[in-house]
Amino acid sequence: MKRRINYLGLLSLLALIAILGWQTENKGLYGFFGFAYYFRYFWVIPDEFFRLNVQKAAVFAFMSEMILLVPFIFVCTFIYGAAKAVPASFSLSFAVTILAFTIALIFLEWRERKGAEND
Repeated sequence: MKRRINYLGLLSLLALIAILGWQTENKGLYGFFGFAYYFRYFWVIPDEFFRLNVQKAAVFAFMSEMILLVPFIFVCTFIYGAAKAVPASFSLSFAVTILAFTIALIFLEWRERKGAEND
């Protein structure tokens, strides 16, 4: 039987950007080490329920980004000024989206595991 690859594990390759932060001494790139968490998904078999959990987490993360982008623009305008507000708010929105996706996926997996223990 041919083993299917779980493409969610490919997000762990973004952790390699943190190595560039070490080489260039740009400490802002160290946050990409957080993507190393997704390395574990290379060993998860992508069945239908897993795909449904990923879809639910992605929808939650997308909606949180759409809802929070405008308030982030207003807050960043007051903090950084008009010139830097848009890049700062988009990067902050991206970071919140990745965090929301990861937390939602962890919660959905925990709930699935908890339900499997009751069987």
